[in-house]
Amino acid sequence: MRRLLGQPLVVFLLSLFALFSLTPIIWAVLISIKQPADAFAIPPKLFFEPTFRFHYEIWAERRFVEFFANSTIIALGTVFISVPLGTLSAYGLSRLESKMARSYLMGLLVIRMFPHILLLIPFFIVARSLSMIDTYPAMIAAMVAINQPFTVWLMRSFFLEIPRELDEAATIDGCNAWTTFTKVILPLAKPGIVVTSLFSLLLAYNEFLFALILTGSNTKTLPVAIAEYGGEDLNYWSLSAAGAIGIMLPILLFMLFFQRHLVRGLTIGAVKG
Repeated sequence: MRRLLGQPLVVFLLSLFALFSLTPIIWAVLISIKQPADAFAIPPKLFFEPTFRFHYEIWAERRFVEFFANSTIIALGTVFISVPLGTLSAYGLSRLESKMARSYLMGLLVIRMFPHILLLIPFFIVARSLSMIDTYPAMIAAMVAINQPFTVWLMRSFFLEIPRELDEAATIDGCNAWTTFTKVILPLAKPGIVVTSLFSLLLAYNEFLFALILTGSNTKTLPVAIAEYGGEDLNYWSLSAAGAIGIMLPILLFMLFFQRHLVRGLTIGAVKG
């Protein structure tokens, strides 16, 4: 009886939390489809004539498609380099129990804790000396470097859930280390690879500070582009809202498409038995 009464309460509280979390997004959507006079009217107008002029303007007149392409190239380049390297490193570290392995993991954690501004300075100096400012390789290399600790730690947690007895059984069957990894362990770690790839994609796609310094007119990303829409003119607020929705929409669709793999990967090891 107590369980039956508790379920509606849990659903109600979770619904309130979801509504509270979605309020900024709902507000941004409303501002992006309102005329500025309606968007900032006091009291707020509940009934208005929607307009998609600002969405059309950012995509058709303000190079938003080009900026989206830049963000996509950098994010995918980061994933295609960071995840394979992190997966190999994480598998080795998950099977080692030496002091060196633990020191290496702690070193990665310490690097991840560094403020990005401290890492940005040497990256900028190196990129400028190599004439790589405003190029894709410079931005991708920076994203791989700052995301690698996260990738290694996350993939290692997935590999730890795979019994080591499988490695031993594969060795007995005549597999070498590489065959064991590619044919036995890697297929079992597929959900973890998908989750790690998605998070790495999000981190690179949303990066602002490194993109602000290392990119230029040819490689400008969406977070940097949308920052230029701010201003005292109320029209720019509507453009910023439309730009924010434009940034979120591709990632939202991407997450919905891979939802099954994402849920499966996040729940690995949650149920024992």
